[in-house]
Amino acid sequence: MVSREVREKGTRTGFEIVDFATGQRGWLAHVNQPTGPQVSKYRVNLEDLERIGVESIRNALKEADVIVVDEVGPMELFSPAFVQVIRDVVDSPKPVLGVIHHSARHPIIDTIKKREDAEIFEVTFENRQQLHNLLIQKASQFLKEQRLHEG
Repeated sequence: MVSREVREKGTRTGFEIVDFATGQRGWLAHVNQPTGPQVSKYRVNLEDLERIGVESIRNALKEADVIVVDEVGPMELFSPAFVQVIRDVVDSPKPVLGVIHHSARHPIIDTIKKREDAEIFEVTFENRQQLHNLLIQKASQFLKEQRLHEG
């Protein structure tokens, strides 16, 4: 699952959710969303978040070798189903690449940060162009080691 900003005439109007595997799209939040929890000028669309975002993560948990979640942020954390699927993902034996928004506060984030098997990388202006190489290397190494132990 990935969430990305949507702009209209140069102004950010919302955030779209995309399921990598199916291409299904929906709204995480929008300025014209009539209901849902409010974060800044946006209202969170819990229905799309759970129908598309949570389901895409559940499917990745079953089907993928590596699980990618972009992002665990203040908007996503309004959904108990999202929090539970993140808990399921981090408790699974699969490698997880997740983005945690710097301002997000929630017990699940504290749990992730305290895990002995978690590595936390801060994205900075200086490292943002090369950080993906390090993450790919780490995930590849993990998968190789996992296959050695299985085989």
